[in-house]
This record gives sequence, structure tokens and C-alpha cells, in this order.
Amino acid sequence: MRNIVVLGSTGSIGCQTLDIVRSFPDEFHVVGLAAGANHDLFRQQIAEFRPRHVYCIDPPADDMVCLPEVDVIMAATTGAAGLQPTLNALRQGKAVALSNKEPIVMAGPLLKDYERKYGGAILPVDSEPSAIWQCIQGETNEIRRLIITASGGPFRTMPLEEMAAVTPEQALNHPTWQMGPKITIDSATLMNKAFEVIESHWLFDVPWENIEVVVHPQSTIHSMVEFTDGSVKAQLGPPSMRLPIQYALFYPERRRNPDDSLIPRLDTSIAQALDFRPMEPERYPCFDLALATTRQGKTYPTALSAADEVAVNAFLNGKIAFTDIYRVVESVVNTHQPTPAETLEALVAADTWATAEAERVVGKLG
Repeated sequence: MRNIVVLGSTGSIGCQTLDIVRSFPDEFHVVGLAAGANHDLFRQQIAEFRPRHVYCIDPPADDMVCLPEVDVIMAATTGAAGLQPTLNALRQGKAVALSNKEPIVMAGPLLKDYERKYGGAILPVDSEPSAIWQCIQGETNEIRRLIITASGGPFRTMPLEEMAAVTPEQALNHPTWQMGPKITIDSATLMNKAFEVIESHWLFDVPWENIEVVVHPQSTIHSMVEFTDGSVKAQLGPPSMRLPIQYALFYPERRRNPDDSLIPRLDTSIAQALDFRPMEPERYPCFDLALATTRQGKTYPTALSAADEVAVNAFLNGKIAFTDIYRVVESVVNTHQPTPAETLEALVAADTWATAEAERVVGKLG
């Protein structure tokens, strides 16, 4: 019986995590749930799983993840909210199933240091890093490169001159994945893909120049790993987050889900294509901006993450145009005065400053 805490239980990943838990009633015990503003769904989850610990809105989840009986934490919050609970869980030697990209974008070296120092484990849940993780199991050979796939989002073929008029409804209509609003917008700008490159760099200790991104509209191949001899491993499957969630929760085992409909299978009985296309930098300026910013180190990645969170929220609320997301983030990172990212306090200070600065820029654009 694995004792689990789910942070962000009412979000997309949180709900799908509880789907997996529900499928294995003799394998998991929900110790704690933490959620945001979806009170009705949260009440239903509490009634069903009857956790001993629950927190809502701004949870002191860092306490909940430190409980001695907890075995694994599903970090499925959005934005910077997941950073402190993730660090505290790793400090206690816990396994953290990490769906929330922002903590490792903000504090990749610090998270890896905590993992090494205190004996915890970061288990990738995001589909592309999970695919890489699955491909390298059992391998002792040198990795030549990681090839991360991107669907290209809903505006892959839209004329560039029309991008400024994109609505939130259009941007939320992802062609292959069903996700929460923040990650869906990040997928439209490809900020999300840059975050996956950053995540993979820290998780798998692969140099920046050995990580590539290719557009793959079908979202069937989730990532590939090329080894030193030129052979390539790929992880394939229909677009579904339940498989990487289940893999992380049962790692190092693989289990067949009792509900065959819950995790879709790859149908090889029908004709289908697997296309690869180069990414257009001019279509996705956030991608290059994010990687260039992150490679400067210090607290630059924290400022980047905070600015993106504010900008995406402003777009979703009709305050700025879709193309203004890039402008907000660029302005913030260009004016950021970085400090060494060696402590939680330094990261929180950078996040606080960047959030306020991004809100100022949004107000000016609006």
C-alpha cells in the first residue's frame, strides 16, 4: 500500500492521478489532498477518498508532504506554488512525481542538489520527460542527443499576421491534448516545450546543445533518445497523461490498469502517418527567449517562469493579446537584476519581483 499526497487534486493531472488511484484500491491510500478554488469538486474528492489531511486555496502543503507516513507526492499544482512543497518533500527523502514544470525550471540545480543530498527522488510525469525516462531505463550507454517532440499547438499553420488577434478560446483548443489552461496556452506559445528542454537538461544531465525539439503534429511519439552508436529509442502512445502518471506511481514496475479504457492503446491496425517538421522560430519566439534566458543561470529562470505565469493569466482574462505574452516575458527578463539561485529565499525574492514587474508591464500594455 503506497501512501500518496496529491497537490493540485482538482486540476487536470490531479484528477487523472485519482483515476489511477481509483483503479488500484488495494495499492494506494490517499493521505492528503490539496486544491485551489474548485470547492465543489474538492468536496467530492474528500468524500470519496477520505484523506486525513486537506488544504484549500493557499495550502501549507509543505507540512503535509513531510508527514512520515507519506511515500509519494504528486506535484500537480501550476506555477511557482509547487516549489516549496517539492523542496520540502525532497528534504524529507520522499519520492516526488513531478508534473508541475515550474519548480524545476525555477530551481533545477537546487532540486537536484536536494535529491542527491537527502535521498529523495524526482519522478518525471510530464509526457515528454517521462518518455525519455522510460527510454533510458536499463541503458548504460552514452546519450548522444534527446529529441523532444512538439505538436506545434493550435496555430502551427496560422498565418503569422493573424496571431495578434487570437482569442483565449482559440488558444485553449489544443489539437491533440486535453490539459489545464496554463499549460495549454504555454503549448500554443511553445513556452511549454522550452520548459521541457530545461526540465530534461536538469533531470537527465544532458548538455543544452544535445537536446533538440521537432514538430510532430500527431503527438504519437512523445520523445526519442539517440545513443552513442546512432540507435534511437522512442516512446509511443496516444496522447494521454494517465500512462506517465501510472508509470511514475508504480516505478520501477509496470502494471496493467484493470480498466482497459482508462489508458488508450496504440492502434496499429489502422493506417496512420508519423510526420516530423522543423520548428519555426519566428512562430514561437517564446521558445528561444526561454532557453536563452535560462542558460544565463542565477535567478533568471525564476523571473522567466513568474513573468510567463502572469502573462498567460492576463491573456486568458482578456487583458493582453496573445502576442503580448512574449512582450511581457521579454521585458521582465531584460530588466531583471539576477542573484545567485542558491537558496529558497533568493528564488522567492526573484519570483516576487518578477510577478510585480510583469503585472506592471501588463498594465502598461493593456
